[in-house]
Amino acid sequence: MTTERGTRRRAPAGAAVLREDVTDAIRAAVFEELASVGFARMSIEGIARRAGVGKTAVYRRWKSKLALVLDLVAAVAAQGMPAPDTGSLYGDVRAVLGLAAYALRHPVASQVIPDLLVEAARNPDISEAIKAALLDQQQGVAAVVVRAAVARGELPEGSDPDRALDLIVGPLYWRLVVVRGELPKGYLDDLAASAVAALRSG
Repeated sequence: MTTERGTRRRAPAGAAVLREDVTDAIRAAVFEELASVGFARMSIEGIARRAGVGKTAVYRRWKSKLALVLDLVAAVAAQGMPAPDTGSLYGDVRAVLGLAAYALRHPVASQVIPDLLVEAARNPDISEAIKAALLDQQQGVAAVVVRAAVARGELPEGSDPDRALDLIVGPLYWRLVVVRGELPKGYLDDLAASAVAALRSG
């Protein structure tokens, strides 16, 4: 007679499923560790300790801290910033500024982004990941905004999305990331109006 114990099959060695909650905890710990100590001083040991897991749990998922950060940046880029569709150029520009300001003022992002940009100057892999996460994605949003404005007759044919992105997000990035200043009341409204005026002037 075959018993239940005798017929039960064991899972093949190495076939353990990686728990998603552990992966999420590690990713959250990376953000916190980057904000706390920066990429150069960040370690797998520190990440594991902050996540409440062993180092092995981290190494099962990523071979190094660089691979971990690159994966994290890619995941952020994949989420993307939604292209606005408010029905007007000013409304779209103001929506982009609102989302960008929210992201840049996040307490973790405000620490992590400047640090990763410094590392990007030294490491081409980080540079490419940052480009995909920050530049390529925002260029896509700017292209949608400009294309819609041209279709509505608010901008002339041939308007440059890259110039639009510089005019819309450039001043905001300078103020929040470089100068690290506060945004006065009505600043985003005024900036949106200025960017629209500059875009229409050609």
